[in-house]
Amino acid sequence: MKLSLRNLIIRCAFFGLAAFTYPAAAHHSFAIYDFNQEVLITGTVKEVQWTNPHIAIFVMGTTKASTEPTLWAIEMSSPGNMVRLGWTRTSVKPGDKVTVGIYPLRDGRKGGSLKKITLLDSGQVLNADIRAQERPNLDEPESK
Repeated sequence: MKLSLRNLIIRCAFFGLAAFTYPAAAHHSFAIYDFNQEVLITGTVKEVQWTNPHIAIFVMGTTKASTEPTLWAIEMSSPGNMVRLGWTRTSVKPGDKVTVGIYPLRDGRKGGSLKKITLLDSGQVLNADIRAQERPNLDEPESK
């Protein structure tokens, strides 16, 4: 199959545009979270999804304001960022009893961005503040 110059230009333009728009489609905003509040949830981990672009943990738990257990969807950063913070795929597992600190969703749904999680059986605290990860060392001078 022979390509005409016109078809070649059209195809190059299409794939060029696709290459530039793909990274923009993957960009996420933190505006959906209320970083002025922290909600504490105590409960049991039901599921951990260790996937890109963000890890998700699902916790069945209660807050101070509620006594009825509710399923909370909690978003974290990418697996790569979490590994750099010392997390592993098995740091938190289904069945773990936890207390979770989150920045809640602004729209009131049961979810948020993970700040920290405490494993109640061991007392281990795992930090996961997305805002701190996304802008490390901005205030520190370069060392030589």
